[in-house]
This record gives sequence, structure tokens and C-alpha cells, in this order.
Amino acid sequence: MRNLSYIIIERPDAFGSFGNFADVLRFIKDAGYQGVEINLCRPFGFEVDELAQLVETIDLPIVSFMTGSNYFGEGLCLCSPQAEIRQRAVERLQEYTKVAARFGALLVVGQMQGFLSDEPDREAAEARIEESLKRVAEAAEQHGTTIALEPVNHLQAGFNNTLAEVMTLTGRIGSTRLKPMLDTIHMNIEEKSLTEPIHRLGREMAHFHLCESNGDLLGSGNLDFKVIFEALDHVGYTGYTSVKMYRRSLETGAADAIRYLRQLLGN
Repeated sequence: MRNLSYIIIERPDAFGSFGNFADVLRFIKDAGYQGVEINLCRPFGFEVDELAQLVETIDLPIVSFMTGSNYFGEGLCLCSPQAEIRQRAVERLQEYTKVAARFGALLVVGQMQGFLSDEPDREAAEARIEESLKRVAEAAEQHGTTIALEPVNHLQAGFNNTLAEVMTLTGRIGSTRLKPMLDTIHMNIEEKSLTEPIHRLGREMAHFHLCESNGDLLGSGNLDFKVIFEALDHVGYTGYTSVKMYRRSLETGAADAIRYLRQLLGN
């Protein structure tokens, strides 16, 4: 079985206690996943030291931290016309590069760029996003963290929705610690092909999210996951593939996905 991780959509503090969250991580480990991906936000719900000890004990590495809840929960936005909000967003991400380094994890950035409703002037917004990400990338370089910049579809983010746009932005910034990633649900909306972006990005791909076209159980939508995995193999991608599910409980989604992928991949 290749390296599979499961994305916990809910914020860690939504589980009520560290004990409850620990039980969820143990469930994911027992289901057969090699890693987990979680939201990094405030309040986190417990101390980072507790989490570090737990994932080491149960041998379930955190492969990446998502950051979108900082936008939806606190309004922290890289394109905001308000300098104070942008500054807080940058400082938060800079802080998170240090946390991610503690776990040897990626830091996923996408939705914190904001929407056109935050800044209708696209040129101004994109300039602010670029300037902000340059500063975050500097912190990532200092701490040895890789930032995975995610092309998020236009319904869930206002800017850099396609791989081409993200690659242009990372190219302008020019940091080895800021790299594009891909997510099948966003690719299905924004790209003409589910495999061409994989081949185009190749070994420069920082991370990969696997999500059905309808956000539900794998195989219940219109994505050809076998072809997707063949493309990942062709480009030599050896990182984690993180399974994401919006429309099922964590327990149902995680268990069903691992069964589906074992059958699909012959493991």
C-alpha cells in the first residue's frame, strides 16, 4: 500500500477534549492509514506538545497542516485591503511554519488568500497575496518547512484557482520552500484534465489530495482514480496522498476509503 493519509476536516477543538481527538487519531491509524492531515487554528484545543507525544506514540505522523479555518474562523486574509488583517494573517502563517517544522509536516495554504468579496480589485489582491507569501516563505526557509500552495476552485477561493496560476506565482516568488500541490476535487472543476496537471507538475509536486467529484465516498462520483494513480506513479510521486471527504462522518469515510483504495490498488 502506498503512503495514504486521512484528512480530518473538523477543527481539533471541535472534538471537545484531547482524549476524544486522540481516539480519532487511533481510529485512523487502526483503519490502515500511514498519516493524518489536520487543521491548524486557534484555539487548537490542546497543547502542541501533547499532540507531538501522541502521534509519536501511536506512529501516525502528521503529514500536513491545513490553514483555511483561519480565514473562515477569524477572517485572516492575505488579500485584505486592511493592512492589520494582512499582517495578522502573515504572522499566523509564519508562526505555523515553526509548528509544522516541529512535526516535519507540510503547511497547506489556499483559502487564506481570500475572495473577490474581500478585495474586488484583482490586481491589488494578487499583489498583496504575493507580497504576503514572500514573507511567509522567508519564515519557511528559516524553519525548514515546505509550504504547499493549493490551487483551490473558484467556489472556495478567489485567486490562483488553477495550477498554471499557482505555478506562475511560486515562480515569481522563487522560494524552494513554496511549492504547488494538487487536489482532485479542485482539478475536476478548474482543469481540462485530471492527469495533465500531474504530468506538468511532476516531481515538483509538494502534496496531493484525493477527493471525489461530489465530495462523498470514493467511487460515488465521476473521477477515474485508477488513471490518477497511474499518473502519480508515472511522475515518480512518492509523497503522501491525503484522502478528503466532506459528506460522510469521519469514521464512515475513513473506513470506506481505505477499503476502496485497497481494492483499486490491489493491496
